[in-house]
Amino acid sequence: MAIKMKLFEKISNFVTQLDVTTVNDERKQILQPLIDFIQTKQDKNEVINLNFICTHNSRRSHLAQIWAQTMAHYYDVPKVFCYSGGTEATAVYPAVVDVLKASGFEIDYLADLNNPNYAIKYAENQASIVAFSKRWDDASNPKDSFCAIMTCSEADGDCPVVLGAEKRVPIHYLDPKAFDHSPQKLEEYNQTSIKIATEMSYVFAQIKIKN
Repeated sequence: MAIKMKLFEKISNFVTQLDVTTVNDERKQILQPLIDFIQTKQDKNEVINLNFICTHNSRRSHLAQIWAQTMAHYYDVPKVFCYSGGTEATAVYPAVVDVLKASGFEIDYLADLNNPNYAIKYAENQASIVAFSKRWDDASNPKDSFCAIMTCSEADGDCPVVLGAEKRVPIHYLDPKAFDHSPQKLEEYNQTSIKIATEMSYVFAQIKIKN
């Protein structure tokens, strides 16, 4: 049974309401290579570097990075370091920040630029995630021995080779950008966040920790 570590109360309430039974067999097959990568590294007591890659590093890749890091802590899977990047740098889309705040993350602006930097915190005594849009090969991201998780089909096609990646896993999500100018915008971003959070919860719940 996975040990569950403390998150901020509002995030904890959000996470406990996620329904992992909604992860169907097709999605489980898609997620299994990521589970296998994490488990193999865990069995060898090695650092687990995960780089979530999307075209603009503005929406899905950040949600996946943040939820994966949160779930790694929640399920007490050690030595997990989550990153994100794109095929080009733009900016974290504000609705991503809004839905994460609504879920209970503490978010501070580090720099108010065309490409803002945010410090995103999910638990006391845990380092903040520094979020900003960047290329997947940015200096702040790992150079080798990482798993490249392709969160959109466009980036998957645009990056036929991710240099330094030990493994490449396509886990595509629909882009909520399609709803940016609709009344349903925040609800669609929230649903995307819930789907990603649910699947990252499923992934890390499968990891067996050595005693």
